[in-house]
Amino acid sequence: MKIILGEDVKNLGRMGEVVNVTDGYARNFLFPKKLAVEANTKNLKEFEHNKKVIIEKAAKLKDSFKSVADKLSSLSLTVKAKTGEDDKLFGSVTNMDIAEALALEGFDIDKKKIIIDEPIKRLGEYSVTIKLHHDLSAEVRVQVVQE
Repeated sequence: MKIILGEDVKNLGRMGEVVNVTDGYARNFLFPKKLAVEANTKNLKEFEHNKKVIIEKAAKLKDSFKSVADKLSSLSLTVKAKTGEDDKLFGSVTNMDIAEALALEGFDIDKKKIIIDEPIKRLGEYSVTIKLHHDLSAEVRVQVVQE
């Protein structure tokens, strides 16, 4: 089934693209969440008419994400964790812990967008990537201290 994407969908395509997917995926996931519409002649004509609006919306969204990325890059977070011997943590600092620390700083970032290269299991300073847009990310310094 051919569909027109109304939003960016990971591993499928970007907003405004016409892609081919299975019928079940379209009917059971994409259509109910309003991520896409069927690519029939009516919707294609409507899409061409609204294409400018969609492009402007994507540009504004990217600009807003760019300003957030600049603020995040200058941010340094402190996460407190319980430790044992040799400064090893009980457990590890996860992307959920970082999302909570970002929320305390006033940033509402989904934990799925926080990428940790390797598990944080010791005290110290780490660099964490936050994927804001499909081609825009920010690096945040995370300082893990003893609770």
